[in-house]
Amino acid sequence: MLKRREMMTWMLAAGVGTAVQAQSNYPSKPIRIMVPFGAGGIADLTARAVGERLAVRLGQSVVIENRPSAGGIVAGEAVAKAEPDGHTLLLMSNGTAVSAGLFKSLPFNPRTDFAPISLLGLFDMAVVVPENSPHKSMVELMAYAKSNPGKLNIGTINIGSTQNLAAELMRSQANMDAQIVPFNGTPALLNALRGGQIDLAVEILGPLKPQISAKAVRLLAVMGEQRPADLPDTPTLKELPQMGGLVVSSWNALAAPAKTPKPIIDRLASEVSQVLADPELIKRLAGLQVMAKSSSPAQLGQLLDRDIVRWSEVIKKAGIPLQ
Repeated sequence: MLKRREMMTWMLAAGVGTAVQAQSNYPSKPIRIMVPFGAGGIADLTARAVGERLAVRLGQSVVIENRPSAGGIVAGEAVAKAEPDGHTLLLMSNGTAVSAGLFKSLPFNPRTDFAPISLLGLFDMAVVVPENSPHKSMVELMAYAKSNPGKLNIGTINIGSTQNLAAELMRSQANMDAQIVPFNGTPALLNALRGGQIDLAVEILGPLKPQISAKAVRLLAVMGEQRPADLPDTPTLKELPQMGGLVVSSWNALAAPAKTPKPIIDRLASEVSQVLADPELIKRLAGLQVMAKSSSPAQLGQLLDRDIVRWSEVIKKAGIPLQ
């Protein structure tokens, strides 16, 4: 009969062996990516484009599951509670960081219930005005705001959205005495902008491109780190001295449940890095106004930490009630 110590050693070795075997066989079944947004949007299309190529590299199908909800709660909870074996992933976004400061409570902790894998891409916020607006540049717009305190109306989508918080940050940074008016979705926002109900709007650049091309709205600036490659004459807000180097970019990323084995996380991060280096995918994402960009798990964790602090401070300063 085995002695107690020998039995424990055998059981531990067996457990480790099973775990190692599971990791070496990864993935052993289809991978699900939970997307906290509806089908057809930038996040969904990014997940599908990346997922298609991951499937080829991993030798398993990658299934996109759309689970839209306020604050990404439904998708986030599903992944946080999933088996930590790398077969259920979350399409994380800057909205994940916003939710940490916007909700009184969440069924998960955005920082401790997920294992970051890699960034997928960055996409620009844009500042637009009606095509017939007298304001031809951000400099003119800010001059108007300064000489007409309280008269400028800035439109965004829903209160607490990244676009809404970006507008709050822009208003604060430039010390603009302006009103921020939220609308229920991009169509309503654009109708108000074209109808002259608001003076300008802050929205993700991708969905605005058809309106800009059709000269229904005029693009004044983007909020990202650099000028868009296909719009080189469009300045960034950080180029303006009044903005104090302001940069706001939306992002999408992949994360797994916490306690997912590190070898699986590292494998996924490496595969994502290879996928995002594919010139065809880079071009495909660029068509969505998404700049393909990977990261290490640690870098993604740092980005999430910074954004949680940043957006929590903006929410508090703007007096936005917690949900």
